[in-house]
Amino acid sequence: MAEAASTKEEEFLSTNQTAFVVGHTGGTGLALVQELADRNIFQKVVLIGRRKLEKYDGEKYNKLEQKIVDFEKLEDYADEFKGHGVGFSCLGAPKGTPKEIYKKANHDYIVKVAELAKAGGCRHFLLESAIDQDKNSMMIHKRLKGEVEAECTELGFQRLSIFRPGLILIKRERPRLAERLGRVMLAPIMYFKPTLMSVPAETIGKAMVNRVVDPCTEPVETFENKDIHTAAEGKASEK
Repeated sequence: MAEAASTKEEEFLSTNQTAFVVGHTGGTGLALVQELADRNIFQKVVLIGRRKLEKYDGEKYNKLEQKIVDFEKLEDYADEFKGHGVGFSCLGAPKGTPKEIYKKANHDYIVKVAELAKAGGCRHFLLESAIDQDKNSMMIHKRLKGEVEAECTELGFQRLSIFRPGLILIKRERPRLAERLGRVMLAPIMYFKPTLMSVPAETIGKAMVNRVVDPCTEPVETFENKDIHTAAEGKASEK
């Protein structure tokens, strides 16, 4: 299986594609970028965000390029999204963020990025969503995630991969309050069924990269929390 995976990655690398990542400073984004650096399947990976990270030094990260943008004026940075075959979105703001900022980070910015990516020639867009998304929900978190999925689908990417994680397990020195509460509340489920409601950020990153190199005949594919664990192992999900 390892040999087959290596062959797929070598074949993908030979297509000479580039990719971009938005949301690379968050927990999932950091894990994704590390996975991309480890796997080395792109000619270049452009990290697009508000600030530059100083951690990517050394030969291992020589294919990473950081671009600073103003998310309030994304149209002015359309060129940064041109020419990439693959785009990753891990954008989002945690619950408890002021409502206006929360909506922008969890909906407006993501949809605008998707629009610019599609116009710029992106064929495969990979979107981090949430397990409880529902565009018809009265709850803002569920509704925004559902709306983003629907609007990205309507854009008609050649391939759209949507990931719906539950509680994302992120290694932080000081975990957020919501993360600590989530771990306490889900502790019994995480113990007996670790793939049901929670997933490490590193697993999401691995699943995303695996889906890039794995072929798919469907234009839209969705991965619920358990499916993300399966995809990270390089296996087909049980639909």
